[in-house]
Amino acid sequence: MTFFRLLWLNFRIGFMTELEYRSNFWVQIVQSVLSIASALGRLGVIFYHTASLGGWSPDEMLALVGVYYIMLGLINLVIQPSMQRIMNDVRKGTLDFALTKPEDTQLLVSVRQIEIWKLVDVTLGLAILVIALRRLGESIGLAEASLFLVMLLAGASIVYSFLLMLTTTCFWFVRVENVLVIFQSLYEAGRWPVGIYPSWLQFALTSLVPIAFAVTVPAEALTARLNSQTLLLALALAAALLLASRWFWTFGIKHYSGASA
Repeated sequence: MTFFRLLWLNFRIGFMTELEYRSNFWVQIVQSVLSIASALGRLGVIFYHTASLGGWSPDEMLALVGVYYIMLGLINLVIQPSMQRIMNDVRKGTLDFALTKPEDTQLLVSVRQIEIWKLVDVTLGLAILVIALRRLGESIGLAEASLFLVMLLAGASIVYSFLLMLTTTCFWFVRVENVLVIFQSLYEAGRWPVGIYPSWLQFALTSLVPIAFAVTVPAEALTARLNSQTLLLALALAAALLLASRWFWTFGIKHYSGASA
């Protein structure tokens, strides 16, 4: 498929580029380990005083933290860097180079920038998830693993579509980089199950900024908490946002005036 071919090509380019700055790898490891240690420390403090948090046991919360870092790694690996590059190209008028390529423009720009060392977050998140599942004593079969992967893919699609629509507004409002900073700040709320928040914040994290579908829902799929209603809602939202982001991107391209315009 064209998507995977472009992804692999840009992955190789990103890897070769980052090899010039190998110290970044060790910096990323230190940052990731400190961040995870801080998250686990907070969990330790909380569960020192209580046996559950919003109905989630310590080991279930550990699984959620693993999912949180897996998704964070995926976002920072390719989605956010690519969105940032789109904004820069629009501001500088250099998006023309992508528009003239014999590939679908949205597909091309969506995987054009890869921060290879962010794979550290994905790897550490997977390690935490495996430890959590072993502690839970859960027997994860093919059905459970498939459901988790489907929900993880749906969550990634929702985040991608949401950020693409925000990024597309740069065709009208050139300097919108702060929206990515705001999203990262809001994503921090995904460290905890959405159910522990007040109702107004639950609404915001599911309807306005759909972070719950990126972290809590995949974690629910692994811990036997996911109900059919939430499953169908996540799939429907992912499909709807993918279509909406496609339409909005196509509409935005028509309003782009680049260096060659």
